[in-house]
Amino acid sequence: MRRMLSSSIAGALIATSLAVAATPATAATGRLVSVTALHTYATRADVDAALTADKFDPGTDRYGVRTYRLVYRTTDATGHPTTASGLVALPINNRRQLRTISFGHGTEIFKGDAPSTSDDVFLIGPALTFASAGFAAVAPDYLGLGEGPGPHPWMDVPSETTASLDLLRAARTFADRQGRQLTRDVYVSGFSQGASAALGLARALQSGTDPWFRAAAVAPISGAYDFRHAAIPSLFTPAVHPLLASAYTTYLLTAFDRLHDIYPYPGYVFRQPYAGLPSLFDGTHTGEEVLGALPATIDDLLTPAGKAMLLHPTGRFADALAELDSVCTNWTPRMPVRLYYSPGDEEAVNANTEHCHATLPSRMVDAGVNTDYNGFVHEGSEVLSVPQVTRWFTQLSS
Repeated sequence: MRRMLSSSIAGALIATSLAVAATPATAATGRLVSVTALHTYATRADVDAALTADKFDPGTDRYGVRTYRLVYRTTDATGHPTTASGLVALPINNRRQLRTISFGHGTEIFKGDAPSTSDDVFLIGPALTFASAGFAAVAPDYLGLGEGPGPHPWMDVPSETTASLDLLRAARTFADRQGRQLTRDVYVSGFSQGASAALGLARALQSGTDPWFRAAAVAPISGAYDFRHAAIPSLFTPAVHPLLASAYTTYLLTAFDRLHDIYPYPGYVFRQPYAGLPSLFDGTHTGEEVLGALPATIDDLLTPAGKAMLLHPTGRFADALAELDSVCTNWTPRMPVRLYYSPGDEEAVNANTEHCHATLPSRMVDAGVNTDYNGFVHEGSEVLSVPQVTRWFTQLSS
């Protein structure tokens, strides 16, 4: 979760997940609904100034950048038609054919805190970095964030995959209208929640879900890849900030119950007076509102039954966690994979990356440690990793 202590809360069965991810495009999915021009960074210096103001390294910048909000057709977490939004950033240069990078953002709960609806450089900085380096950058808001209707189905890999893939399709249409073409190869990255989304998208592209796009390389950053055995247990330890543990736990139980019906009523898992917390996770409440309503520790938050559910998941909850964690366990990438991380991550603990590396052919990359970004290693890992990922993708595509 990005910047949990600032403006917002800052990762069915496996067979069902794969079936959803492999659903071919229809006449509706990926269809472009609207385009809104957002910002023009006319020169490289303009991009440099925006990135350095938020502590991103501008060393890979080469071009100015134009950004746009795209609204497009996709499917919701139950397979029904809906719309979603996302950010597209294009370099200001004379190249007609553009290589593409898809980047999944980290955890957000407020609809306005999404790449296409926020000016926060932490959210748009990756897209600016990639586009200024010469790529077409696409950054999905996911379902229920940005201008998408309904609540956000947090950490639902199938819908993250379809939202990401359908934005690629919409971006291809948009680029064509601009007299440009997105080439077939897609370089995939993402931070925190977006790390799992990146692996889900790469898996779908490798399976041939889209007849045009194919995954060329994937570089997730600081993901919570093993909720069952790493992310959830860490919430009950000093390794995770106690207020963040309370927030992540509430989001997890709320989002998974909406989609998978994992408990009979909120008071079953949440102690009083916190049984009303799920109503705050509807996309209309800011991070400050949510944080102000949360208890300071996970022990104050959970009933004994809630704690037991998290530490010993069964039934639909166990199945949903297996689906989430399958991004590292049930496929073999045929493209290079680098898992970027920062030692001492206090949100997505490093055991997540270690476990993913143990089951998925990949290389672990220590991005270094930067605690200058709100004092958190986790957020700093995005700032450190994005320029490194850009250099790697540039090298691979040259």
